[in-house]
Amino acid sequence: MAIDAPPRLEGEDPQTHYRICPLCEASCGLEIRTAAATDGTPARHVVSIRGDEQDPFSQGYLCPKGVALKDLHEDPDRLRQPMRRETDGRFVPISWAQAFDEIHRRLPALRQTHGPDAVGLSIGNPASHKIGLFSYFPGLARALGTRNIFSASTLDQMPKQLACGWMYGHWLSVPVPDLPRTDLLIILGANPAVSNGSLWTVPDYRGKAKAMRARGGRIIVIDPRFTETAQAADEHHAIRPGGDVFLLLGMLHTLFDEDLVRPGRLADHINGLDKVRALAADFPPAVCAPQAGLSESVIRQLARDLAGARSAALYGRIGTCTQRFGTINSWLIDVLNILTGHLDSPGGLMFPKAAAFAANTLGRPGQGKGVTTGRRHSRVSHAPEVMGELPISCLAEEIETPGDGQIHALITVACNPVLSAPNGARLSRALDGLDFMISLDPYINETTRHAHLILPPPSPLEDWHYDQVFAQLSWRNHARWSGPVFPAEVGADAPQSEWQTLLRLTAIVNGQGPDADLQALDDQMLMTELRRSAGDRAAECLSLLDGGAGPARWLDLALRTGPYGDGFGHTPDGLTLAKVRAAPHGIDLGELSPRIPEVLRTPSGRIELAPAALLAELPTVQAALQRPLTDELLLIGRRETRSNNSWMHNLPVLAKGKERCTLLIHPQDAARAGLGSGQMARLGNARGSVLAPVELSEAMRPGVVSLPHGWGHDLAGTQLRLAAQHPGVNMNLLLDEDDRDPVSGTSVLSGVAVRLSAAENAPTTDH
Repeated sequence: MAIDAPPRLEGEDPQTHYRICPLCEASCGLEIRTAAATDGTPARHVVSIRGDEQDPFSQGYLCPKGVALKDLHEDPDRLRQPMRRETDGRFVPISWAQAFDEIHRRLPALRQTHGPDAVGLSIGNPASHKIGLFSYFPGLARALGTRNIFSASTLDQMPKQLACGWMYGHWLSVPVPDLPRTDLLIILGANPAVSNGSLWTVPDYRGKAKAMRARGGRIIVIDPRFTETAQAADEHHAIRPGGDVFLLLGMLHTLFDEDLVRPGRLADHINGLDKVRALAADFPPAVCAPQAGLSESVIRQLARDLAGARSAALYGRIGTCTQRFGTINSWLIDVLNILTGHLDSPGGLMFPKAAAFAANTLGRPGQGKGVTTGRRHSRVSHAPEVMGELPISCLAEEIETPGDGQIHALITVACNPVLSAPNGARLSRALDGLDFMISLDPYINETTRHAHLILPPPSPLEDWHYDQVFAQLSWRNHARWSGPVFPAEVGADAPQSEWQTLLRLTAIVNGQGPDADLQALDDQMLMTELRRSAGDRAAECLSLLDGGAGPARWLDLALRTGPYGDGFGHTPDGLTLAKVRAAPHGIDLGELSPRIPEVLRTPSGRIELAPAALLAELPTVQAALQRPLTDELLLIGRRETRSNNSWMHNLPVLAKGKERCTLLIHPQDAARAGLGSGQMARLGNARGSVLAPVELSEAMRPGVVSLPHGWGHDLAGTQLRLAAQHPGVNMNLLLDEDDRDPVSGTSVLSGVAVRLSAAENAPTTDH
């Protein structure tokens, strides 16, 4: 895919740049062509963006989001210098020096008065694509010493990371489907045809799935909606929202009941098999079927298909996580793969081996500390900490509720929880009550409009890129680096690199002031790490590191000490940053290979098949199984390729086309409510109500309606002009911030009961 330049973009001195797209998990390789302007100005501009056909990972694939990098770079609403909110609510540009002086004046004094927990931190999923943010945010968190750390994880993947942490010993030891070699792929609550994977980095899923089916493989999709993925599958089963746990337990029962348990070589590496066998006895498919919304025969046949396939993978994602039993779902998916011999086996679920930063490639192979949770709890709801974070649905109450530990100041990093978290209206009101708020963000959006200061990053095309996270979740092992397409702006008012912004904030918190020497601070941090890992060779290793300053040197260190690294000369042919940078299309490190027991980092050195905290939750599942079914209408979300994040609605190439924020309703449900296509419907519950245009769709399971995620751009004070022309509706206004998976703290975003009526016949109480 490519964009062709309109006549005004024609120029001279064409140049070609190879780039990794930072806009979604697929991480596609791009070929970006630029040219000099013909009017004599020094600025260069993007002429075309195409998929890089020589990229060994994405192999030329590109979705519309990659094309939108041009729009993002040129967006007039994207901030280019710090902004300060005045008392009248207007934002005015200021210098970086002024911004950091104000932070120095206000933040330490606030911490001194109210204590370290008075400052909250919240970070969003775009940070996973930014090595500068991901590398330096932990340092700021440690300096602040606050327990009030939040992220988008508890709106998305925390159940999967927690289950994998307990089972395999690390949060990012998440196995992914080995799609090129599988005979059967069962997809539960995921839509990789749109996402190109989630906790599974797999660009061009459609192409790979088509090739799989062409060689005789089968794909089965289980989802309340006949999704884009289901449309290209062999079977589709419309599960009842929230019924996943009953489907999975019914399948587990079938494996034991029909003597289908065959863990193969993993039998020597698992603890807890007898406990799993005992719990499975309580969930026969005949009892589970009504709650799952599937027949007993379907549940049993899915278990037989999984067990009987030569190679198979059961994969579940966000739909399985954002439920009351999200962590149990995530755990059972892996248990089913293990018991059928499809974990760590070619064509099954396998563990990538990343070139850098993967904790499961470091230290002693096959054994480790494991993970710890619940070291602290939120002050108001007493929700447990997981992975160092509290549920983001607790943020509003922690700001509003007086007492020791109340949040008086907030630093947000690349996140928009007013749109993405439940009951954003309450959070919006709470943010107005903060004494001080700082946002690291390129836009004045629904959340950052409350900030006192906004500190913008440079354009992605002005920064280099390496996937610190997604290489650990990739369908194929690789190492890829891409340099900036355009030189960074210079001058006192030009955007700073994100690592510089975070490190300067850290210096201020540590009492070193706004003018601290960032190079010296970074040297000190690196030496601390090298003394720990390299001992007497620390100074020598520091002198050998490439990159100059910031995350580049940390990347060189991680590559050199990673599983393919040169070990500072010990393996001369191994990877270094220089070697990766010298490969413009990236380095292919091969297909996934078995890693058990080496990958394990549990204290026992074995797969923990029956984590105690999950066994303790099963009585709650039993109670839910006995609960009578109702005929309530249930709301689910959905995502689309062109609107992965809320700010993408402000980019012309993604915003064009048909209205996408529509309410999908099965014709039977629409008829009962007296609704027709295009009519405005009111969707409501105890939380409130919203208005949305109806789109009739037989793809929906009767009794289920769907609104997309990330809309609602009609709030005063935002500066997203294009998004405001098609604001859509924020479905999260109907979600209860107190409704969480108690194990992981993840918000329940799926299967929420709602009422449906024609807009003109309903009370006008919408937000």
